[in-house]
Amino acid sequence: MRFQVRMTPALQRYIEDMSVREPDLLRDLRKVTSEMLRGSDLGFAARLMQTSPEQGQFLSLLVRATGARRAVEVGVFTGYSLLSTALALPEDGTVVGCDISEEYTAIAREYVDRAGVGHKVQLRVGDAKESLAALVEEGAAGTIDFVFIDADKVSYASYYESALTLLRPGGMLVVDNVLWHGQVVAPEADGPEPTALRSFNAALHADDRIDLSLLGIADGMTLAVKR
Repeated sequence: MRFQVRMTPALQRYIEDMSVREPDLLRDLRKVTSEMLRGSDLGFAARLMQTSPEQGQFLSLLVRATGARRAVEVGVFTGYSLLSTALALPEDGTVVGCDISEEYTAIAREYVDRAGVGHKVQLRVGDAKESLAALVEEGAAGTIDFVFIDADKVSYASYYESALTLLRPGGMLVVDNVLWHGQVVAPEADGPEPTALRSFNAALHADDRIDLSLLGIADGMTLAVKR
């Protein structure tokens, strides 16, 4: 018999209270981003771009647990996950952040510099597919320890293939928003994002190049390790 705790608002608050240790600078960045989104006309998809404190802490934990030194992030937005990763990397570690927005990555740059970890961060602004291809051409294939993907969902399959090329054997990949607010199991949800994510999730489940686990954290996160 499968047992599952029903997640109530009170239980969610308890988990956050007993788990999350959010640094002041990350809390400030999250508030700044929330205020920016509140005053904008950005839609549902854009609002999911904001990383939650428990997700950021989970990423930091994974970076430390895997001993990662070289990381890549696809989809930076204002930099909450990027800063979480940079803070967890060793002093000589590096994370390459790929994003198409000059406006949002400028906020990310401000906060990583304020945190004193700007030397660990390399931002590449432009089409992420091209940025990832450039990394491969520069000789990074098989050298990356950790990749986090949280960008446009229709391109996940392409980002995934590039990530596998870049990762070393034993390297970890984390993919966010794989449940798309539950729409992946709603037949009537036939938009580009849930359609792409259904295909993406099924492809990873069948891919024998990785070991994986899909977790129901926040909007769904897939963890995969390259064999």
